[in-house]
Amino acid sequence: MRTKNRLTTAAGKAALATTLVAITGLSTGCVSQSEHDKLWETNRSLTQQNAELRSRLDTLGASNASLQGSAGSAESVISQLRQDNQNLRNQLSSAQSNLSRFEDRMNELSFVSLDPATDRALRQLASEYPDLIIYDSDRGMVRLTSDLTFGSGSDQVQSGAMDSIKRLAQVLSSINGSDYDIQIAGHTDDRKPGANTRRNHPTNMHLSAHRAIAVRNVLGNAGVPWERMSVMGWGEHRPAVANNPTTGTAANRRVEIFLTPSSWDGPSAGTDAPTTNIEAPATNTNRIDPIK
Repeated sequence: MRTKNRLTTAAGKAALATTLVAITGLSTGCVSQSEHDKLWETNRSLTQQNAELRSRLDTLGASNASLQGSAGSAESVISQLRQDNQNLRNQLSSAQSNLSRFEDRMNELSFVSLDPATDRALRQLASEYPDLIIYDSDRGMVRLTSDLTFGSGSDQVQSGAMDSIKRLAQVLSSINGSDYDIQIAGHTDDRKPGANTRRNHPTNMHLSAHRAIAVRNVLGNAGVPWERMSVMGWGEHRPAVANNPTTGTAANRRVEIFLTPSSWDGPSAGTDAPTTNIEAPATNTNRIDPIK
């Protein structure tokens, strides 16, 4: 603004000088041609300077307006950055809070620690049947892959899986293994049972529970006390991995066997084995659905 004022003053002075020259010439009466030419040249020069000064003034005015606009934009950017920064701080605070709660929950969890003998026996069993059995020592869990344990859409234990489950029963019936209760949980993928499967298993929940019962029957018939075993079926509701929407997911079709410190100290309740031969594989294979 000071530059603009100075330029305005200079332009004013130039115009004033031009006016004074003209007045001087008028007050003295007639002038010679040379003096007239000088006055004319001076007036022309001052007029040109005045125009140049006004042009510079306009340019500086435009620059000043641009700078003021830039300053406004900069303030807007700074304000947005401050808001973004605050949002990030809020997100960080929320994440730290969630992490703290998660750590508290993790500290409250009590992971099963199996005795060394049972742990070694289960590791050895998993190494002998790597395609069928997965052993998770941190959770005290043995996982059976359903696609090798059962026929598609069936709860009949296949002959190829029978030997491994009987070997598992030996571990669970050993002196150390008898200190644990056994929870058997069946799972499926999210594909709905077909018409053939629904004849015996109306829903995935039924199929998962029936498979858990079938594994319990094999273990019980092989000598594991019935009162130490419980079953549950989760159906498709607890997938281990995301389901494939078109072909199903083999990793989610599974039976998991968890060992927990036994809470039972009462007498044996005897047997509740099924009257049918659960060891025989299904013979009517045309009534089951593929990939289930």
